[in-house]
Amino acid sequence: MTPAQATALACLDDIQPLLSAWTRIIFDFGETAWREYQSAAWYVERLKYEGFSVEEGSGGMPTAFCAHWTNGAGPTIGMYAEYDAVPGNCQDATTVKRPRPGLGGEAGGHTDPHSGLGIASLGGLLAVKAAMQRHDISGTLRFTGEPAEKVRGSKPIHAAKGYYDGLAGMISFHPFYMLPLCNTARWDTHCGAAYAMIYRFICDEPEHWVRASDAAPIPQAHSAVRAPGANDALFMMYMASKALRDSMLPHQGGWSISEAILTAGQATADNLPAGLAEIQYMIRVPTLAMAEQVTAVLDRNAEAAAKMSGCRHERHWVSKSRPGLANHVMATIAFEALSAVGPPHWDEAAKTIAREIQINAGGAASEEPFIEELERLIEPREAEAILRRDLAPSQVNSTSDDYTDMSWHTPTARIYVARPALRSENGHAYPAWAMNALGGIPETIDPMVTCAAKTVALAALRLLEDEAARQAAVDEFVNRTGGGIGGSSWIAPLCDYQPPTGFRWPEYVTTQRGRDWWIPGNQSPHAVSRGETHDRP
Repeated sequence: MTPAQATALACLDDIQPLLSAWTRIIFDFGETAWREYQSAAWYVERLKYEGFSVEEGSGGMPTAFCAHWTNGAGPTIGMYAEYDAVPGNCQDATTVKRPRPGLGGEAGGHTDPHSGLGIASLGGLLAVKAAMQRHDISGTLRFTGEPAEKVRGSKPIHAAKGYYDGLAGMISFHPFYMLPLCNTARWDTHCGAAYAMIYRFICDEPEHWVRASDAAPIPQAHSAVRAPGANDALFMMYMASKALRDSMLPHQGGWSISEAILTAGQATADNLPAGLAEIQYMIRVPTLAMAEQVTAVLDRNAEAAAKMSGCRHERHWVSKSRPGLANHVMATIAFEALSAVGPPHWDEAAKTIAREIQINAGGAASEEPFIEELERLIEPREAEAILRRDLAPSQVNSTSDDYTDMSWHTPTARIYVARPALRSENGHAYPAWAMNALGGIPETIDPMVTCAAKTVALAALRLLEDEAARQAAVDEFVNRTGGGIGGSSWIAPLCDYQPPTGFRWPEYVTTQRGRDWWIPGNQSPHAVSRGETHDRP
């Protein structure tokens, strides 16, 4: 370990209480895709305080940012924060099922948790800065704020607009989310492609559905024939795409298609066709060719549904994300950093909390409530071998995450550090709230944040200080892309669309009744006043 790396670790030990408090702040914001206003503003303010220059709204995205700090001419290292939560997962940082105060469970909450992801990376960033200052290490740090990861939102846009260009390397950290990817780094099999789009059905000329008649000269007359409208188009699209799903792709390759109906709020009892309806599709596939094939089927379904219901339709891109590119040098650097730090460790206070959650979530308390894998490392090639057991030999990529867009612009390491996860006794399935709570309680989430921050810092400093390792990573990147950016095997950015921030994404709203989630809870509206919380029994 170099003196600079030792300085970074000492810095993180000193600021650990701050990292804990900051993690809880972002956790409690619980803001969802494209609407992370408080979270992004918090990061921007913090980074400016720490001496970074910050571009707000980077890439045309209101809740994105790009920060820089330089200590003279030298390599530029990239790190980033994510901070979007997930609708329908509002959970307080407590051992019982309970939304955050003043909200219902329908509001946003952190599942992965991105609250810890972003703060761990920020901690690593600040530790590297401190080490560079103390040991006079030349170079630049770039830290991007990446909103809407859950819909694969910002990174394809940032990539297309050049925000990852000129980097000597990118350090990508994520809390572990599936075995065997726990306390390791991805080796060969990186995440695959992801396409997401919104189909809009608009019934803005319902008078063309039938010819006017003498009996009903007013289009809204109750005796008139009513055009089917946008809701009917949406449901025909939904059902047709469900029915044809088995015929979209071969039954191999690990792919999935999911949909979400966006709320348009057309509450009316009059004889009017619905004017607008929107449905979002997310396609997760190993290859771009598979994504294009599914998109072609969905396009046909949308066109047919619109024609059958007297509507027109539009397709708007949310994301077009590339599959990932491996870099063994970067994976080795990242895993060596994690090995130097060691895996996270949960003390008895954390275990006591975990046992309470086990009981309150319908299970039985375990002497060791956390799964064994959380406190041990797994070598990247060993994790790769386990991952490949369930994949076809021809399948190069698996699952999806938009960090992959970074990997086509700079050598990229993808690190996974253990987040708290409960041991299942006798096959008991824990509800989502239990996992979400563990991500907000300091005693249970802090070990991950501290470990990840130290790992990020050590890996970044290795790139800054070790020219040979840095060059080896670049050489591998050039070889795998057939010449680097623009090379024969390089995949160019796919983003040919504007940031989809103008849609009616779920968010918090403030009215004369106070601040609330925009979609009502499932309690009777007469049973809840603004002064009460929406806690369920």
